[in-house]
Formats: sequence, C-alpha cells, structure tokens
Amino acid sequence: MSAPEDGVAVVTGGKRGIGVAIVEELRADGWTVVGLSSADCDVRDTASVDVAFTRVEEEHGPILALVNNAGITRDGLALRMSDDDWTQVLDTNLTGAFHCTRRVLAPMMRRRFGRVVNVSSVVGARVGNPGQANYAASKAGLVGFTKTIAREMARKGVTCNAVTPGFIATDMTTDLPAELTSSIPAGRVGTPEEVAHAIAFLASERAGYVNGTTLTVDGAMSA
Repeated sequence: MSAPEDGVAVVTGGKRGIGVAIVEELRADGWTVVGLSSADCDVRDTASVDVAFTRVEEEHGPILALVNNAGITRDGLALRMSDDDWTQVLDTNLTGAFHCTRRVLAPMMRRRFGRVVNVSSVVGARVGNPGQANYAASKAGLVGFTKTIAREMARKGVTCNAVTPGFIATDMTTDLPAELTSSIPAGRVGTPEEVAHAIAFLASERAGYVNGTTLTVDGAMSA
C-alpha cells in the first residue's frame, strides 16, 4: 500500500478509457477512489466542481489526491477551427484542471499532504500534431501549470506532476493507421494500465520528492 491510511483520490474523466484504469490502479494501491464523469461534475464550472468535491468529502473524507484526466478533442485545421471548438477544448482540458486543483489545495495544505497529477499528452507537451491546435495548446498549458503549482506548494507537502501519454489503446485511437503505429519505436500503442502505473507512483507517498516533473509514457515516440 502506498496511499495514506485515510486517503481519498478523485479522478476526473474517471469512467472511461484511461480514467477507468487509473481508478482501478489507485484502488489497488489502497486509495478510496471516486471517478467523476461529466455527468457528475462539469469541470468547466466552478460551482459544479465545488458541489461534486464537497459531496466526495462528506461521503468519503478529505481529498488527498487529484488526477486531472478529463479531456476532449475537437479536431480541425487552425485555419478552419471555430471559436467554440477552441474554447470548449481549452475550457475542459486546461481551465477544468485549474478549477479542480484550486478546489483541493487548501484541504491538502491543512493536512500537509497532497498529490495532484495532470494528464497531459505528447501532443503539445512534446510534439505538435496537425489538426489539434486547441488540444495541443491545452496539453502544453497543463505542463506549465504543473510546474507553477509544484513551486507554489512544495513547502506545504503537496506535489504536482504531469504524465504525458503517447498513443494509448482507447476508443479515441481505434482508427490509427498502421503506418503511424509502426513509427512508434516500441512498435505498438500503449495500454491504459501502463499510464495508470505511472500516475499511481506519482500519487503515492513514495513520490514525495518528485515534484514539478513530467513523466512521458509513449514508447519512445518523442525521444
């Protein structure tokens, strides 16, 4: 077990894809885990975040780990991208992480323990990808956000790190062309469980001196 005895973890976007694997991995590590979906919590809205997180605290206890995994795509070339497609992706992927993180920092500080893990992407954080200007901007923004929160909270016992997955086998990657998969040095896409292993380590008590870093899980795609 690598979780605090009464540790409660919240995983946004925790009911599909990589989120499900994160929930299962954290539970195996001893956390009480609540996976939230957009039906439970609209991360774009501060009031919705507060309601959902307050409910978690009342039912389970203090939130000592937060995994900001909620994310969407609205792909299209920048030349033709609508304002709404840009805004929806930034509001969900980046501003949503800010809303959720801000909500948990004060309780974490009071406990002198907290783990925030932001799920970024190699797209934006490491490389660009045509048709994903909005997604890349949001994921690159998460890395800068991660580093800043880490510096602000380091003396309070709270860490903030990011994970940047490459191509992972989820419903978002079922139509990847074979030539793209073959271009990955590992020769395959990753599994949600491989991403979850990395996140579980960063959320653990063992990672207390790992702070402000970005852990890439991409089969050497961005090496």
